[in-house]
Amino acid sequence: MKPAMETAAEETTEQSQDKKGCFECCIKCLGGVPYASLVATILCFSGVALFCGCGHVALTGTVTILEQHFSSNASDHALLTEVIQLMQYVIYGIASFFFLYGIILLAEGFYTTSAVKEMHSEFKTTACGRCISGMFVFLTYILGVAWLGVFGFSAVPVFMFYNMWSTCEVLKALSVNMTTSPDQICVDVRQYGIIPWNALPGKACGMALENICNTNEFYMSYHLFIVACAGAGATVIALLIYMMATTYNYAVLKFKSREDCCTKF
Repeated sequence: MKPAMETAAEETTEQSQDKKGCFECCIKCLGGVPYASLVATILCFSGVALFCGCGHVALTGTVTILEQHFSSNASDHALLTEVIQLMQYVIYGIASFFFLYGIILLAEGFYTTSAVKEMHSEFKTTACGRCISGMFVFLTYILGVAWLGVFGFSAVPVFMFYNMWSTCEVLKALSVNMTTSPDQICVDVRQYGIIPWNALPGKACGMALENICNTNEFYMSYHLFIVACAGAGATVIALLIYMMATTYNYAVLKFKSREDCCTKF
């Protein structure tokens, strides 16, 4: 029989080996996590949620401001109202699409990361898998370019509301300096092309303009458009990360699929 001390030492060694094996298994599993795709997915979900949610509410507030202060005739802004309603429906579609697309890209990231790092000995790439990865690379590039346009477009209402807000700040400064009559300072929204030139009143001057800037609709719409623009920018960054991750994974998968990859690396 073995001494008690030797038996205890063997048990301790076995326990340490089990712990080491569990630790190595955890490290191996963590190595298969596509961290770039995970960060991009979180950023994409956050950016799309901000853009869609804030943009939807801000568009509703914009219609209210136009109806109450710049266009008394409903027929003058009927086309704009229909366009805004269409954009709100498009926002619903964008939110649903990117929710699904983000999950698919994250799953594809797990697939390609496991294949690239060979997490499992029986895990091998196929021509179909490489074709799907290439398709995601192409689609992500297209979406990235499209979202650059969305980001630029979302900056337009921010610019319009900023001009109105800065004009109101000038009016507040006039109450101290009194160098110019407040009625001479106006904002004409017809110059932006959102309502026709024959729309009445079409512009706001003096105290009427200052009252518009003090309304909750203006304050909320202005800040929500800023947040929506920031959300669009975050989505562009997320798509750029997706592009880099998917392109790298696709290139490595294609490289590893060659039989002579080890001799030509």
